[in-house]
Amino acid sequence: MLTFFVALAILIGGYFVYGSLVERIFKPTDNPTPAISNPDGVDYVPIPAAKAFLIQLLNIAGLGPIFGAISGAMWGPSVYIWIVLGTLLAGAVHDFTAGMLSERNDGASISEVTGKYLGPIMHNVMRVFSVILLVLVGVVFMVGPAGLLAKLTPAWLNVRVWTVIILCYYFLATLLPIDKIIGKVYPLFGILLILMAFGIIIGTMIHSGERPMMEFTFKNLYPGNVDGTGVKPIWPLMFITVACGAISGFHATQSPIVSRCIKSEKEGRRIFYGAMVAEGIIALIWASAAIAFFWNKDGSGTGLAALKAISGGNSNSVYEMCVALLGKVGGPIALLGVIVCPITSGDTAFRSARMTIFDWFKLDEKNVKVRLSAAVPLLLIGYGISFINYNVVWRYFSWSNQTLAMIVLWAGAVYLATNYENKNRCWIAAVPATFMSAVSITYLMYAPECFNLGAKGATGLSISYTIGVIAAVVFLGIFLVTTYRNPQASLEKQKGIVIGRK
Repeated sequence: MLTFFVALAILIGGYFVYGSLVERIFKPTDNPTPAISNPDGVDYVPIPAAKAFLIQLLNIAGLGPIFGAISGAMWGPSVYIWIVLGTLLAGAVHDFTAGMLSERNDGASISEVTGKYLGPIMHNVMRVFSVILLVLVGVVFMVGPAGLLAKLTPAWLNVRVWTVIILCYYFLATLLPIDKIIGKVYPLFGILLILMAFGIIIGTMIHSGERPMMEFTFKNLYPGNVDGTGVKPIWPLMFITVACGAISGFHATQSPIVSRCIKSEKEGRRIFYGAMVAEGIIALIWASAAIAFFWNKDGSGTGLAALKAISGGNSNSVYEMCVALLGKVGGPIALLGVIVCPITSGDTAFRSARMTIFDWFKLDEKNVKVRLSAAVPLLLIGYGISFINYNVVWRYFSWSNQTLAMIVLWAGAVYLATNYENKNRCWIAAVPATFMSAVSITYLMYAPECFNLGAKGATGLSISYTIGVIAAVVFLGIFLVTTYRNPQASLEKQKGIVIGRK
């Protein structure tokens, strides 16, 4: 239990200490935000900071800090380090950077922002990449709750029927002004997500006698490692599995939604950095609770070996934990949370995809017919993808998600190195960008859905490590050469240019 409270204290303290440092580096101004200077009643709508915080939390969280943390618990308490340090030094910096760069570019989508700072090739790559990722996210958070709802309702309300019902809601959330649905219900669901987490940690403490919270150890406790049936290395697998609870590229696609609604740049740390720290706290709670709940005291394994991220297994484990730890009241709360939270990420995923396409082709978001022309095809494509094996969709999403985070951090590093006299400010983004480059490339080499070097055993793992580290060093070298040699050249021409709306 001591480990949990130490990790919690570091997360909270880090918000005030490191979060303040990041804020000072970005130097928030009193300049009018896009929502104030040019509101449109659809996407650019001023929203109070407290409500914006809860919307951002629901946008980036969903079930990510729950399912991802539970899956990460398979490796044991070593997951605490990634959740804490990943949140403070990488994830929160990533989210704050994405939000501030979008706000300073008229609320532009992340593809437009990264294109501005990483060049025209990356601009077009990111446009396609981000839309594909967002559709995959929408599908993941559409099929998951549909499957659970199908188990709880009459047979005629099967997965297909519930998928269509959820898709209809997504259509409204993608099309209507942000303050009509999202602005009204998200704050309530954000409070629900927080209450679920507090209930779980209180229940875990109450039951600590029979299910004690484990103290920290570096030992890899993944069931396959313990019983000798296989090896699941912490690096890179845990760093990909626990995404939303530490760092997630999907967040960068969501931050522009809120950057178009904030009233002041000075709200940025509270909303963007703060929401990520809140998500890290939620992930820490669920990871520690899962380890305590499932770990076998005889050391034979965690009991989570059969679970996979965002699967029916994780839905069942959340329900089992809530009922056992919170009693009869916990069951309904768990069901409501497990069903509602992913839906609140899926709808904004499709909305963000629509916004990305609008920024790409400079379309008028105020025109309902034009919004329809983008929303309908996106949702139909999403419905078609929902017929593909769920686990296959999730595996590709996991890797592409962390790769997007890497790209956004590099864009933030370039921005900081080329827009301030003290270019050393860039290291708050460049260091985690280098780290995530190593994680993503190593996973690309190792994973079965990619180059599958993991099939070669220890040799394949060593090769994956080597390639990942070399790639990260190469990316860092390119960054240093292009930004430190002539840091102002590429951006002097762009001063004053707005890359959002015309």
